[in-house]
Amino acid sequence: MTQDLHGTPTGREKELEALKERQLRELRELEERQIKELQEFEHHELDEPKEPEERQHPYEIKIDRTQFKVKEHFLTGAQLRALPQPPIGPDRDLFEVVPGGSDEKIANTQRVKMRDGLRFFTAPAQINPGFI
Repeated sequence: MTQDLHGTPTGREKELEALKERQLRELRELEERQIKELQEFEHHELDEPKEPEERQHPYEIKIDRTQFKVKEHFLTGAQLRALPQPPIGPDRDLFEVVPGGSDEKIANTQRVKMRDGLRFFTAPAQINPGFI
């Protein structure tokens, strides 16, 4: 530590020490927030039903604006494709609507966690520009 002629720390050294203390305090606060958020997340996970029979009512989802009620917590893309009658064919892709983000293409083997209000849509699997 740099000292002046009288042996006391300079103003620059005091500023650096205060900065270090503030950074340590902010780091501790960040760690405390992360621990709290993790505990809240883990607590929320414990509250979720583990088996479909624990849920009192089915999930309400939509595929191409048609409502379906499903009891399973997870469905694969293939299971979702089988809900409409007739089922969604291989000539169409299935997408999950992601509000405020990019919609996600759902593969046949992909597991999707069900929740009320989940929405899906289909689109042609291959689009040929310039053809009618």
